[in-house]
Amino acid sequence: MKNANKEKPEYYPLVVLGEEYSTLYTKKYKNRKPYAPIDNRKIYSFIPGTIQNVFVEKDADVKAGEKLLTLQAMKMDNEIIAPVSGKVKKVYVKPGQMVTKNELLIELL
Repeated sequence: MKNANKEKPEYYPLVVLGEEYSTLYTKKYKNRKPYAPIDNRKIYSFIPGTIQNVFVEKDADVKAGEKLLTLQAMKMDNEIIAPVSGKVKKVYVKPGQMVTKNELLIELL
């Protein structure tokens, strides 16, 4: 009777290509961050570096492909451009500021 105190495993539904299966989830899978689609209106740094120039300000209208700022990383100047057209909601950085990877730089409306 060693297993009398053990809880029964909890099975969860898993749908793969339209077929539903019952399975056990690992602790890592249960605690994972849920998927969220990419929001093209929020511009994040892709690498740590220093902001060299900011070419837009709050409430400015920008077109897709327009230069927003310059991020210097590893002795290279990276021009960050607007992925979509819109209006600048907020600029979170200023020239000379150090940023980390995945830091929010600019938000568009």
